Amino acid sequence: MPLTANDPSRKSWLNVNKDSDFPIQNIPFGVFITKDDVVTIGTRIGDYAIDLGALQQLNYFEGIELTDDMFMQDTLNDFISDGKKTWRLVRNRIADLFDEKNTTLKNNAEHCEVVIFNIEDVEMQLPVLIGDYTDFYSSKEHATNVGKMFRDPENALLPNWLHLPVGYHGRSSTIIPSGIPVHRPMGQTLPNGETQPVFGPSRLVDFELEMAFITTDANIMGEPISVEEAEEHIFGLVLFNDWSARDIQKWEYVPLGPFLAKNFASSVSPWIVTLDALEPFRVEGPAQEPKPLEYLQQQGAHSFDINLQVAIQPEEAEETVISNSNFKYMYWSMAQQLAHHTINGCRVNSGDLMGSGTISGPTEDSFGSMLELTWGGKNPLTLKDGTERKFINDGDTVIMRGYCQNDTVRIGFGEVCSKLLPPFSKK
Repeated sequence: MPLTANDPSRKSWLNVNKDSDFPIQNIPFGVFITKDDVVTIGTRIGDYAIDLGALQQLNYFEGIELTDDMFMQDTLNDFISDGKKTWRLVRNRIADLFDEKNTTLKNNAEHCEVVIFNIEDVEMQLPVLIGDYTDFYSSKEHATNVGKMFRDPENALLPNWLHLPVGYHGRSSTIIPSGIPVHRPMGQTLPNGETQPVFGPSRLVDFELEMAFITTDANIMGEPISVEEAEEHIFGLVLFNDWSARDIQKWEYVPLGPFLAKNFASSVSPWIVTLDALEPFRVEGPAQEPKPLEYLQQQGAHSFDINLQVAIQPEEAEETVISNSNFKYMYWSMAQQLAHHTINGCRVNSGDLMGSGTISGPTEDSFGSMLELTWGGKNPLTLKDGTERKFINDGDTVIMRGYCQNDTVRIGFGEVCSKLLPPFSKK
């Protein structure tokens, strides 16, 4: 089926700034609450949120097989379950409706009134009901940096790392949309030089610059997904700040890995950008040596050139950009991650979220965490307001942005931002 929504020459009759993350070629999917307190599935073009539930009720998706209430729900799970053919038909139809050459909707003021909203007049929600959440550890630069800091600098990577996409299962209940603040977590830590742990707030709260992909219903229990077919089951990508409490993690992670240090909060950007929209930005990932086992072997371009940025904004102060990285640095691709995840027959469902793991590049200014940027706190960062940071302070807002750009089009993710608050206390 042709992918007409991606036509780089297409322009919209809606006003779109040339540096917008959301041109008509993007057409991401999300969930928002309108000013009339209606929850709906929508998309975005420029600074306009488009109510897909209203479009469906007005018969603008005629000819596409959709359940009557497909877009009048509070999650995208059912739509994602319909599969890639439906996703593509719907994106193509939306692109046609908002194309400058099509006046069908444009000239119907009554319909425009209930379909199109200014983005500042809607409240974005978590776009999917996340049943399960897996976090991978797939940036070679990040894993090497951590290995150098905490293990043997000469043997920074553990023996399994170059043979499989390492991952763990996280907690979906505390994955939150952009804009929701996060409380500094409490937990056990082992102070330097001590033999007994203490209880209190984490002193080393960190961000992790990640992206995450959202799956469809991919298999039945016992059925592996091949690396060749894996991308057919990936709906799209979001920005992902996987908050981390480094001091809690250091004490608790042996022998079973991350627990309280990672499950207190993870923040996602609200718009899911489809793999279809990212097609023009495919690139080959890093060379893999040694050659992976056969079920993980793949040829061609299975990564994406997505520019990533992290900024810290203290209260009442200007933000400071502290990292510029790129998704293309990921050693293990999304297809390899999903193939490995299911090779044992693990079932994957619509709305499952798979985090990439911290994305770090080859240079110091492209590292994806404060742990690396300050090298464990030894080299504090100076912000624009003159203050220093080893890790994240209460009152700081962490902002992550991501976009792709070539000579003809820019496709972006907007941002995920969340503020760190002091530990929770009952009022």
